[in-house]
Amino acid sequence: MMKVIFICTGNSCRSQMAEGIARERFGDSVIALSAGLRPEENVHPLAVEVMKEIGIDISRQKPKIIDPDILLQMDCVVTLCGDGEESCPATPPSIKRVHMPVNDPSKSRGSEEEVAAAFRNARREVEEKVSAVISDLLEKNNQE
Repeated sequence: MMKVIFICTGNSCRSQMAEGIARERFGDSVIALSAGLRPEENVHPLAVEVMKEIGIDISRQKPKIIDPDILLQMDCVVTLCGDGEESCPATPPSIKRVHMPVNDPSKSRGSEEEVAAAFRNARREVEEKVSAVISDLLEKNNQE
């Protein structure tokens, strides 16, 4: 079983989406977690809403700070923002690190529909990148 943690600054949008997608798409093949450098109080309501649109419920997930002990138990650390990549605690070389930047939809401005569209775009991008990264990791793991 592959253990993956998704990291971004606030752990309220992108990393929460990634955790939910990884759990839903890869089931028992992956233990998926998420954490943040400076976690927000709650998962962003629009992140919850756009995930429900694709049948994934992340409403019970909570933002959490990076736990260095848990980080060291992971097979892979995936950062979703520049801040996460630069500030994530060091890990031993045995833990794979992947950076897959996605724009933070919570920073988008405009009408309600424009902001919702930014969240849907981020979800789509996260879904594509998470699926590619985890599929690749599982394939390489099966070859070993």
